[in-house]
Amino acid sequence: MKDLEAALSLVRGRPFDGQEYPWAVSVQQEMLSRIVDVVHTLATWHTAGDTPDWDAARAAVLRGLDIDETAEVLYRDWIAIEQAAGNHSGARKAAARVTEVTRAYHISMDARTEHAIAAVLEESRDLAAAHGDA
Repeated sequence: MKDLEAALSLVRGRPFDGQEYPWAVSVQQEMLSRIVDVVHTLATWHTAGDTPDWDAARAAVLRGLDIDETAEVLYRDWIAIEQAAGNHSGARKAAARVTEVTRAYHISMDARTEHAIAAVLEESRDLAAAHGDA
């Protein structure tokens, strides 16, 4: 895990950001895919076991989303982290952000992401009902 964290710390923004190299398009996509994979793996590791590190998991995911804001798997990770940590407003923020990004880029949302958002909305309704806000 330390090697992956060290590797992620070396990433300085989106690969080839602002550059127009026709040969770099596929290289850039491959690099983004690998970065997202590393971030997802770190988030999974930080949330596993008896003593999850929500802050480290969240930091990895947010770092990954700074690099690739369209990575739905990282939004699902973020939503799951916030829900498991009991941070309902954080889960709603993540759900709102992925909805905004998919609309802005005209991306069809993955069914797993839609399910995660539905769970956040249901949780919000349940909390509101429990507090007499419904």
